[in-house]
Amino acid sequence: MFNIPIFGGIPVGESVVVTWIIMAALTILSIILVRNLKVENPGRKQLALEASIGFLNDFFTDILGEEGKRYIPYLISTALYIGVANLIGLLGFKPPTKDLNVTAALALMSVFLIYYSGFHKKGGKGFLKSFAEPMPLVAPINIMEIAIRPVSLCMRLFGNVIGSFVIMELLKTVMPVLLPIPFSLYFDVFDGLIQTYVFVFLTSLFVKEQIED
Repeated sequence: MFNIPIFGGIPVGESVVVTWIIMAALTILSIILVRNLKVENPGRKQLALEASIGFLNDFFTDILGEEGKRYIPYLISTALYIGVANLIGLLGFKPPTKDLNVTAALALMSVFLIYYSGFHKKGGKGFLKSFAEPMPLVAPINIMEIAIRPVSLCMRLFGNVIGSFVIMELLKTVMPVLLPIPFSLYFDVFDGLIQTYVFVFLTSLFVKEQIED
């Protein structure tokens, strides 16, 4: 881990720098992919792009329904960032999701979205009444979930990613040439994508819970 002293001597963490790189790469890639889009006779690039975005949109729509469509852009953006962040270790960078601050920030944003969706759907009075459902006796437990959910989302993502990182480092120490290759396909690629899926899937379920009548 390193800190880069910029902006008047304020240290900037490695995870922030790598996140900037990811943001720049995704922005440039987006600009390239959306150039010269056609309504008729689209090329292979456009068809692949439309299929990918359509798959993600349908996936979240199946979970959230029509009422939850307003939250899909955030969920797709989060999935893209976490997915790339988990895989960027293959290029020699340290994945930002190995930083607890990053996973905590992602969890807090998602929890804000979750409770905003409930407030937007039910209004202030209905949102507060939902903490007393199905009976007033469970209100303290429902209130505790406000703190439990971000911790759960944060630690699940951080714990799995850092666990995979530690295992891969140990394997590289034992046999640095051949042994890490097959395990890298699992811990760096498969597990990284699985953790992306779990994070956005749980966020979607929590949002669905809030917007349901």
